[in-house]
Amino acid sequence: MVIAIALLVIVVGSVLFHLLTPWWSTPLASGWAEMDSTLHITLVVTGVFFVAINLFVVYTLWRFRHRKGSRAAYQPENRKLERGLIVLTTIGIVALLAPGLKVYARYVQPPEDAMLLEVLGLQWQWHYRFAGADGKLGATDTRFVSAQNPYGLDPADAGGRDDVLVLNSEVHLPMGKPIKVLLRSHDVLHDYFVPQFRARMNIVPGQVSWFWFTPTKAGRYEAMCAQLCGMGHANMRGFVVVEDEAAFKAWVARQATYATSMAAPTAAAAGPAAAGDALAQGRSLAQSKGCVACHTIDGSAGVGPTWKGLYGKLETMTDGSTAKVDDEYIRAFIRDPKARAVRGFAQVMPQIALNDGEIDALLAYIKSHGADPASAPVQR
Repeated sequence: MVIAIALLVIVVGSVLFHLLTPWWSTPLASGWAEMDSTLHITLVVTGVFFVAINLFVVYTLWRFRHRKGSRAAYQPENRKLERGLIVLTTIGIVALLAPGLKVYARYVQPPEDAMLLEVLGLQWQWHYRFAGADGKLGATDTRFVSAQNPYGLDPADAGGRDDVLVLNSEVHLPMGKPIKVLLRSHDVLHDYFVPQFRARMNIVPGQVSWFWFTPTKAGRYEAMCAQLCGMGHANMRGFVVVEDEAAFKAWVARQATYATSMAAPTAAAAGPAAAGDALAQGRSLAQSKGCVACHTIDGSAGVGPTWKGLYGKLETMTDGSTAKVDDEYIRAFIRDPKARAVRGFAQVMPQIALNDGEIDALLAYIKSHGADPASAPVQR
């Protein structure tokens, strides 16, 4: 009887918790109210079965409890009961699946006038690409992926020269306009998810997936990876800013196109840059290349060593050897992170394509967070 009472308390408590302190969804900021409807249907159907099954168990525990002199009757099968259960469960499954299939069919069929937005997932960062004035995205191929061309755009395709590239984790979108989101990955499985939009989709390496939505409320919304993609998964975040059409166009005008990014000289080719410029570029690279997903700048623990006080520190490798963190150490580690492993940290850093100028800028940013006090010269 103790089990029966415990189950009854669980059922009553669960129902009261949902009715009195419900876990409502994040406020909706897109046109996908149907997503919430399917969620509510799922809660109702599964809730009814949860209550019914547990109350049935409570009843059987009480009705058929052990009593002196009574004996259970053997009944090998009950066709009437089996047919009833088959019908009941079929109705429940149809009620769960049918609305979802109907909504999903619309979810992957964007309107003809939808604006194109490509989301590129990389460990552990987001990049974005918009179609240019021609309204089409340029052709891509993994053969063309490089430090200067992380999207893998085909240099021979004239249609891609006006593509707008957003090499950081924040993207802007116009309010009230349907957006077709194309999703790609260069490494592992990711999932692009903005809770307020009720929009998400797995990103499988080697294929392009898509969905569409219409942002309906201005604001700044967090985007995240909803598929475990490695040690830095929890920090693979970005932001989507929804604003009016005029503000969006002004923002797009400030972004680089593929043509201008290829024509821009690298830091190395342009000669020595001012310290402030190098730091700004290094900070931008740390964000856009996903370094901040593993390396903190305030001394707190992370997936990789913190950058606070890192420069000049004597690091111990897993093989027992030691190495001083200087310019060459950092450059070598960025170029080939698998060459050696630091004791106490998993060897999970991906190899990221960076040119010499970008490495110098990233090095300047790392050094700006202070040298290890132990490496400072002793004052006499």
